[in-house]
Amino acid sequence: MDENIQITVIKKGVEKDFEVPNNVGLNLMEFLKAAEHPEIEGMCGGMALCATCHIKVLDGSSLLDELNDDEAATLETLPQVFENSRLSCQIKLNEKIKTLKIEIV
Repeated sequence: MDENIQITVIKKGVEKDFEVPNNVGLNLMEFLKAAEHPEIEGMCGGMALCATCHIKVLDGSSLLDELNDDEAATLETLPQVFENSRLSCQIKLNEKIKTLKIEIV
């Protein structure tokens, strides 16, 4: 059984692949910051308040937890939101997720 999550991150048209243990205990924002993506600020510390960790989920969204009310309210404050917009701080990396493809907005 595969114990890792395959994550593809697209930033400015460049794709980079990562393999993350499904029991890493991080949310996607924490992982992206650790992977040195300075565009992901996470100024509110993962409380779904600031939207500085806004991403687009291109593939794998069906395996993610539903958008919660706090996340939806914060996304509504952004000048540009996409159908597949999410806050990376609200995506918990866990065993349900096998692959995930995202774009840093």
